[in-house]
Amino acid sequence: MVRELDGMAEWTAASALYREVFGYAEPEWGLSPRLLAALGENGGTVIGALTGDGTLTGFCYGFTGVEGGEIYHYSQAAVVRAGAQGTGLGRLLKYAQAAVAQRTGARTMRWTFDPYALRNAHFNFAVLGATGIRFLPDFYREPGTDRVLVSWDLTDAGQRSSRRTAKMVVSAVAGERFAAPEPADRAWLRRELLTQFAAGRCLVDVVRQPGRAAYEFEAAA
Repeated sequence: MVRELDGMAEWTAASALYREVFGYAEPEWGLSPRLLAALGENGGTVIGALTGDGTLTGFCYGFTGVEGGEIYHYSQAAVVRAGAQGTGLGRLLKYAQAAVAQRTGARTMRWTFDPYALRNAHFNFAVLGATGIRFLPDFYREPGTDRVLVSWDLTDAGQRSSRRTAKMVVSAVAGERFAAPEPADRAWLRRELLTQFAAGRCLVDVVRQPGRAAYEFEAAA
């Protein structure tokens, strides 16, 4: 069952799952259950996937954002317990989050991902049909935290354009989540992403191959 979480017990379980999946041990990386309570009451999303006995196996949360007068929903994080990954639970969480976000008036959802996390890239583009709209170097103001910002059209989710105007080939590390690429590879990818986005292109797909991946761009609408 995928639904909005409610009550301190469920918010606390979500906080614990968040730390478990990301491997966070330091207290500053924790997620306050009270923050989740506030988000749920103020235009945010706090969505969980529970088994029949009430065990939490997946969780995502986000909040409302505004840019240039456009209301969008920002999905901060989505986690799935190790034993349940690869079962389609991530997609169910994202669509449930989209349904709640639309009730706030949002027509799009945004989130960021590490461009070297190729499994995440495939999910974003091939599964959901999102579009990379911006490159954010050192997003968390720390080295190695480059991110691509994606936007997902909630009014026509899953529809993708067939237009292609540019392709670049990325020498990547195996494509595993949270992979640690060589600094030179990450620096090369940063330069290429800066070039493509500066040219007014959007990131629309990733094609994985042994040892590398091809990121595909199209001209921005």
